[in-house]
This record gives sequence, C-alpha cells and structure tokens, in this order.
Amino acid sequence: MIGAKPTVSTTTATATTTRGRSAARTPHVRPTAWEPRPARGPAPATIPTEPTSQKETAVAIEVRNLSKRYGTFQAVKDVSFEVPAGQLVALLGPSGSGKSTILRMIAGLETADTGSVVLTGEDATKIPVQERGVGFVFQHYALFRHMTVRDNIAFGLKVRKVPKADVKARVDELLELVQLTGYSRRLPSQLSGGQRQRVALARALAPRPKVLLLDEPFGALDAKVRDELRAWLRKLHDEVHVTSLFVTHDQREAFEVSDQLVVLNEGRVQQVGTPQELYERPNSPFVAQFLGQVNILPLRTIAPHAAAPSTSPGDPLLQAGADAAADAQIYVRPHDLEIHRERNGRPAWRAVVNRVTHLGGAARLDLTVDDAMAIQLELPSERLAMLNLRAGDAVYVVPRVANIFDPKSRTFLPVGGGTDAAL
Repeated sequence: MIGAKPTVSTTTATATTTRGRSAARTPHVRPTAWEPRPARGPAPATIPTEPTSQKETAVAIEVRNLSKRYGTFQAVKDVSFEVPAGQLVALLGPSGSGKSTILRMIAGLETADTGSVVLTGEDATKIPVQERGVGFVFQHYALFRHMTVRDNIAFGLKVRKVPKADVKARVDELLELVQLTGYSRRLPSQLSGGQRQRVALARALAPRPKVLLLDEPFGALDAKVRDELRAWLRKLHDEVHVTSLFVTHDQREAFEVSDQLVVLNEGRVQQVGTPQELYERPNSPFVAQFLGQVNILPLRTIAPHAAAPSTSPGDPLLQAGADAAADAQIYVRPHDLEIHRERNGRPAWRAVVNRVTHLGGAARLDLTVDDAMAIQLELPSERLAMLNLRAGDAVYVVPRVANIFDPKSRTFLPVGGGTDAAL
C-alpha cells in the first residue's frame, strides 16, 4: 500500500500537538471550532481522542462483511476493505455495483443487514449518523438555497453551538482554502456548479470530521470543470490530510485523484490496490477491461518467428503460454504493442492497418489480425512518421508486455515480452 502523504497543514499539526499534551496533563483548554464544548455526561463520538492501538492510527475506515438487500435485489454482498489513515481512496465500479450504498452505510445514512463499520478504531455500526464524525459531500451539493456561502459553511458548527468567534475564524480559513473568499455573501444560485461543489466540500470539512465521504462529487459538472476540480481536490487533500473515500465510475478520475482503488462489480469487491498495481496486474478479466482499453486475442493466434525457430521457444510469452490452457487469451494494452514493417525475431501477429487517427503527440491505429480480429495500437507521432504507415499497409504487431488469462485456472500470467514488466 502507498503510505499516507506526508504533507500536513499547520492547523492540523497544531491540533494534534494540543491533544498530545492533553494526554500527559489536563489543563483547561478552550474548545476550538472543530472541538465543540463537551456536554455533561459521556463525550460525543465526534470529539477526537487519542488512538488506543497502532492499527487505529494506521486504519481510518474498516468495512467488515457488509451486506445490504433491497427486496429481492442484493445490492452489497459481503464487502470488506480498509482505508489507511490519511489516504484518498476511490470506490470504483459501474452503475449498480453498490458503491453509493456502501458509502451511505459507512456514513450511517443506510443500515446494513449484516457486517460492521469501524471508524478510527471505534465500532460505529450502531452509532447515529450525527455522532459518527463523518463529513459527507453529495453529488448535487445539497446546499441550503436561502443561506449565503458563509452561512452554509458555518451550519454544522452552529448546530454544535461552537462559539461565534471560532465559527468565524474557521469559516474564513475554509473560504481561503477553497478559494471563495470574495463570495461569502453570495447565495448558491449566484455560483457556478464548480463553486457550489467547493462550498459543499468546505461545509463538510468545517467540523474537522474523522473521515470525509464523497458521493460522485463531480458527476453533475461538465468535463472541463471536472478536470479542474480533480486536480484541486488532490491538492486540497494533500493540504488538509483528512482520510477520504469517494465514489466514482470514471476510471480516469479515480486514477488521477486516488491513492488506492477498491474495484466493485455486482455488489462485491473485485480487487484492491494502487491504481498502477491494478492496471498492470489485474486479477480478473473484469478488472482488466474496466480499468482501460485492452486488446483480447486467442493465444493460439500469435506465431513464433519462423525464420529463427531456435530463438522463439525461449521467448517469455511462449514459455508462459506453454503452461496455459488451449483456449487461453492474451490481454495487452494498446500502448504495450510494438509495430514493425518486418519480423524482428519475436512472436508477432500479422496485421493490416485499417485506420490512422492522429491525437496530437500520439496516434491510434485500428488494425485487423487474421482477417477477423480488430485491435487498437497507440504510438508516438514521431514513430508513426518514421514508419510512414497508411491504411492498407501490412505490418507485424509484437506485444511488449502482456497478460495471459488461463480460463481453466481463472488466473492471469503476466509476461514481459523479454522484460520483467507486466501488463
């Protein structure tokens, strides 16, 4: 797992230090904007406390065997995963895979049929939503239309009866953080979609939640604004350093923003890991295809170099394929294919160029293998100019790195085409 990013805001570091001192001695400390005045009796669950174990500091969210059924539809099926403290993790999957249901069960907005949710070491399964210390950002903002930007952000603090001076200081800090200092008196109707979403995020961060949950936060925005907010959210997370879990069905969004992915399909976890790990070493055909364009070809269609049979048997691709079933398939990404006008001594497909699409600094080639199977290949524009390829040209396509899927064992065999790399 990739560890939590080291950047911590000055405010967060100071608050942690204060709590650390309180553990050693107990002087009177004035409640801050993110630590409301404690009522008589047991302390609210949202007040930060010292961790009681090493795992509590390392894992902020722990989901254990969660299941949820709506009538006859099983939305979530025995889901378990962990979110390391300080990381931004994506729940990624197609529509109907259970992403939002899981997020809502973590927040306490839905009740799980079975399983449990642990937040910073505390079993929160039966804790009311308002006491879980969770910030939630909805896809459609859910701002109060009659309130100004400042009042929307301050709402949670006022409900907690935080002193006015502390509310003002915290809201001013967040307005600067989300770059809306000059918009504090505007109503939501006077803001753009991107600005509204930033207000919603600031409101969720105001009480300093244990964890931040985001349900497709950019889903209602146009493509350009989505791109801008993705970069902004990643930068913001590195500054505030709050453990975050967000839902998306957009692979690019998940790859650009998250430290880790939890890939879901049909209510079950398919694979967990860093974006690069899952992209290079998928554990199933679903993950391989869902995380990006991939060419799938029968292993039997690739031929060794007939002019140099003595070198072909030693090729890693052929060696891995020798142990696979007869109906094994090769999975290879478009950018992991090499293209040549002549054989180069390695296993290759003979193909015909159907179309060349220029994409600025790169180009995409649509080819046909064995007169029937369509594949795509990506290469730099300089390489295309060097080969001078046109529609109708006969070429040889060599997989530089690939994965062989053995349907018998239901496993992938990564091969590097002469290297140790994997798909």
